Amino acid sequence: MSPSDPVTHLLYLHGFRSSPLSAKAMLVAQQVPRLHAPLQRWWCPQLPPSPREAMAMLRQGTSDWPAATMGVIGSSLGGFYATVLAEARGCRAVLLNPAVHPARDLASQIGEQAAWHDPGTLFRFEARHVDELRGMEVPSLAHPANYFAVIAKGDEVLDWREMSARYAGARIKLLEGGDHALSDFEQAHLGEVLGFLGLEPA
Repeated sequence: MSPSDPVTHLLYLHGFRSSPLSAKAMLVAQQVPRLHAPLQRWWCPQLPPSPREAMAMLRQGTSDWPAATMGVIGSSLGGFYATVLAEARGCRAVLLNPAVHPARDLASQIGEQAAWHDPGTLFRFEARHVDELRGMEVPSLAHPANYFAVIAKGDEVLDWREMSARYAGARIKLLEGGDHALSDFEQAHLGEVLGFLGLEPA
């Protein structure tokens, strides 16, 4: 199958402290039943705090997905995971303000954390989780054409220069402003994201 063939199996990965209730995840989910080419599988899991456990779950859950028509969308830390998975599977990936050096950036977050969409839900982010992230870093992209990165210069959490350098050679949509959450995702970016994956609304 060619890279332009519609994705049949789509995975969405949320960011640190986030969940499947994130605005971008829910916007993509709302499009799933409206697509011209129906998906055979849509999966937006709650990721565990441990990166090792998260990747084990993702690898197992997508082990029978066809790489040629598998796609993954990842936001922030989810973008890092999406890259690790896409490098392993050779599938297409969309990165939304992706974390490039999460081991470095999250080292300051060790301790008890509250879930963003449910502050009553607490979890522990541990030093070993930082080590797990460090061990997952991919030195370079084997197939940059498999990637589409939406990067905001106005991201208040991550450095757009690092993101742009990390995905050099890939398709990059560099925003002059914007924010980490990509608050204009529905109006300005959702259509392009679906288009890169060969998915169009019916």
